[in-house]
Amino acid sequence: MMLQHEKQIVEMEETIEKLKEQNGDNPLFSQDEIRKMERKLETLKTTIYSQLKPWDRVAICRHPQRPHAIDYIENIAEEFFELFGDRTFQDDAAIITGLAKIGGHKFMLIGQEKGNDTESRLKRNFGMPHPEGYRKALRCMHLAAKFNLPVVTLLDTLGAYPGLTAEERGQGWAIARNLLEMAQLPTPIIVILIGEGCSGGALGVGVGDRIGMLQHAYYSVISPEGCASILWKDASKNATAAGALKMHAEDLIHLGIIDDILPEPLGGAHHDRSTIFETVKNYIAAQWESLKDTPLDDLLENRYQKFRKMGKFESQQLV
Repeated sequence: MMLQHEKQIVEMEETIEKLKEQNGDNPLFSQDEIRKMERKLETLKTTIYSQLKPWDRVAICRHPQRPHAIDYIENIAEEFFELFGDRTFQDDAAIITGLAKIGGHKFMLIGQEKGNDTESRLKRNFGMPHPEGYRKALRCMHLAAKFNLPVVTLLDTLGAYPGLTAEERGQGWAIARNLLEMAQLPTPIIVILIGEGCSGGALGVGVGDRIGMLQHAYYSVISPEGCASILWKDASKNATAAGALKMHAEDLIHLGIIDDILPEPLGGAHHDRSTIFETVKNYIAAQWESLKDTPLDDLLENRYQKFRKMGKFESQQLV
């Protein structure tokens, strides 16, 4: 799939491939000339990817070949034993939970999964959890705390499912309960935004001691389309909304919403999946090393203060 900002890159790649094919039968260009064109291609890529607009980065974040939670689980965990159900209603496939071994260490791993094709997307409800998904995640977090296991959550959702059935089963309550419980969960929590992180749907498993974010992921109170529909009554102003929301990693680290930016391969994570898997795995290992010896009282106090300090405001004295 070609994104709009990649049109020049794709055209140049196709031209170089055609020249190489023609040269195989009837050499018209020297190897030096072809290498020169390849260098120009690399320069073009660097230029285009260094000038991405906020909406271009949303397109990268939503690329259908971008790795999802299940891809990370399969590639960073040496072992994974999935746990199902919330012990109240049913299992929610939009959230994957389980015991994992990563780099030789044991974790409770929780990921929001969108699916990769029509069948799996329907099964996963396009990554939009129901309340039982949040209850399942919380059940597994309590299990992790019981056995002194750190928790890792992978955020990637357009938001919690907004349908009537979810509201009837206590969607808002389930998310609020998770926020309260995660704030005081007596075990380290590492949060990584791997894709879209929208509203309470992401925050419901997003309270942690360390929050890392992939370079082209986004974290926002609402999707750009939703924001445009509310503010301008026009969903086509999504690009304007994407810029106004300040939802990308560079904005959020400045505001203290996230702690670290995880660099992606040039053009996005889907261009070099093995590299991004290694980056995420190394990040988890590094954060666990920095948190594992922190006294529990300090861990919880630091987590509390972290979220208390988020956001900025100005006060003005009235005369």
